Amino acid sequence: MTGVIRCFGTGDALYEAYHDTEWGVPLPASADERGLFERISLEAFQSGLSWLTILRKRESFRAAFAGFDPVAVAAFTDDDVARLLADAGIVRNRAKIEATIANGRALVAMHEDNERLADLFATHAPAPRPTRAATFADVPTTTPGSTALARELKRRGFRFVGPTTAYAAMQAVGVVDDHLEGCVSLTSR
Repeated sequence: MTGVIRCFGTGDALYEAYHDTEWGVPLPASADERGLFERISLEAFQSGLSWLTILRKRESFRAAFAGFDPVAVAAFTDDDVARLLADAGIVRNRAKIEATIANGRALVAMHEDNERLADLFATHAPAPRPTRAATFADVPTTTPGSTALARELKRRGFRFVGPTTAYAAMQAVGVVDDHLEGCVSLTSR
């Protein structure tokens, strides 16, 4: 689409599609646990990098991490860590790779305790803002809810999930809708 206002992504087809169809859109219930695990994993990998870098590597991440099936990722071994560190299709950061595996194990443990990641995210959802921000300078990078969510995730064994990463994941999956005033995504829903 030309001549439209986007919060971000204009000029790159992949980034535009992500913005227009995915960012800020709640995950379907059938995909929420795996989808949330993917998003929180990718947000951790994004830390210190451009989201576009991660977006361009997303299919490689999905292949490398068994489609972000938490049970499969939880079973990864040291051999898998070595395999992932050699995979040029993903971000090869040992701490982030090991955190993703630990997070898979933490999510499996949550499921064994009849807890869902989707419920944990929903518990920390803020009330909708009365008005939309005009610029991203007006959008917080953390909130009391994202700080509390990060704390709860860490308590359950998750790693690489600070308040900023938690907030970015909340935005990505529509727990928070931070599309800016006038954004094309608001008129296309």
